[in-house]
Amino acid sequence: MATRVVSMEEMLGRTAKFGKLRPSKMAFLDTKIPGHERDIYNVIGEGVTEDPSLTPAITAVQDFNVTYVGAEPGKGAALHSHTTVEVFISMSGRWSVFWGDDGENEVILEPWDVVSVPTEVMRGFRNVGDEHGYLMAILGGTDAGRVAWAQRVLDEAAATGLSLDADGNVVEEAAADA
Repeated sequence: MATRVVSMEEMLGRTAKFGKLRPSKMAFLDTKIPGHERDIYNVIGEGVTEDPSLTPAITAVQDFNVTYVGAEPGKGAALHSHTTVEVFISMSGRWSVFWGDDGENEVILEPWDVVSVPTEVMRGFRNVGDEHGYLMAILGGTDAGRVAWAQRVLDEAAATGLSLDADGNVVEEAAADA
């Protein structure tokens, strides 16, 4: 059986060099809420980002999306859910992955630990280490869909001036009024 021949050009289009990735600090609705500041790097596919300017390094998406999250201690994502499974892998540092309607459940991930969160479960994560850390998130599906936020996150984000437009993208109220 012959194998597929892939050119160097095609393979380079399917390669992401971390040093060349450009993160978004406003990839999600919760990023201006204190404690939820973080850098989002779309590696493979667009994932569930709410920042249309955040382009993935690798656009060839087949059945999964990969995102890196970089955060200082105490920072991470607020409660949200997805219609796809989300897998978290601690790449460096210690991370709390919490779930439930009020985030009442928690598992701590050390480097290289993995947790798979089922569909439509409220979840969030936070760097609970002592230094900047990286977490990998893998979302199922070629189209990972959109984020569903807990109501209190929507309310807190509105107080910071952020909301979502009709397409589900983050907008600042000042920008939306202009």
